Amino acid sequence: METEQPFAAASTGKRKHLAVREYLAGLVARELDVGDAIPSERTLSERFGVARMTVRQAVDALVADGLLAREQGRGTFVAPRRVDFEMRLTTFGEEMRRRGMRPDSKVLAAERVSAPADVADALGTLTGRPLHYLCRVRYADGTPMSIEQTWVPVALAPDLFAGGAPGSVYDALRRLGLDPAWGEETLTADDADDREAALLGMRSRRAVMRAERRTFSEAGPCAYSRACYRGDRYSVWVPLGAPTRVLVPRQSPHPAA
Repeated sequence: METEQPFAAASTGKRKHLAVREYLAGLVARELDVGDAIPSERTLSERFGVARMTVRQAVDALVADGLLAREQGRGTFVAPRRVDFEMRLTTFGEEMRRRGMRPDSKVLAAERVSAPADVADALGTLTGRPLHYLCRVRYADGTPMSIEQTWVPVALAPDLFAGGAPGSVYDALRRLGLDPAWGEETLTADDADDREAALLGMRSRRAVMRAERRTFSEAGPCAYSRACYRGDRYSVWVPLGAPTRVLVPRQSPHPAA
């Protein structure tokens, strides 16, 4: 019987860990709002009669799930709801409205610039050629979500900024007969610099997701963009399908001499 005690103790510890986790998840769902602090480790430890390590494990699991967020020196709080970043050729505004959120933008720059070498290469043009450049902070329900920079060749859309910065670059291109037909995007993880962190309202956590996108119309590259998304507000959603069977030509059992 003595050999069963460690297993029984471990099982009890696991049940207590789950009880704390379920209690906190219930608080978040029914009583707490985004930004509210959860009860302290000491309070939870006394309430459930468990060690602080057990409480910490339960909180760690909810942080990993994106339900809670830790801020060093301040405590643990209810995290903002994450938005899934679906890999589709859509605009920020379209994605936010699809999720029932109100999109908005703050224009930081809308001007004509000379193409830097890397941007010119992405757009298939020459360094120094004139480009429209648009830089915006994108908001959802009043919360800053991303910083987006977009370049469009002036030769393709000379009057793109004639009426001011367009609310949607894609819609403006469609009106010019340059319908975005397909694109390619690269995602990387990074830390926000001081300017980005200030614009996005990020204090202690600075993880961001960077996206580079080339958009093509039937005529070729029509836009190139770089975006910096808050890591605490986005997760990537990618649909997966079963791999198709690869057909390999059958080799002849009698190779030619």
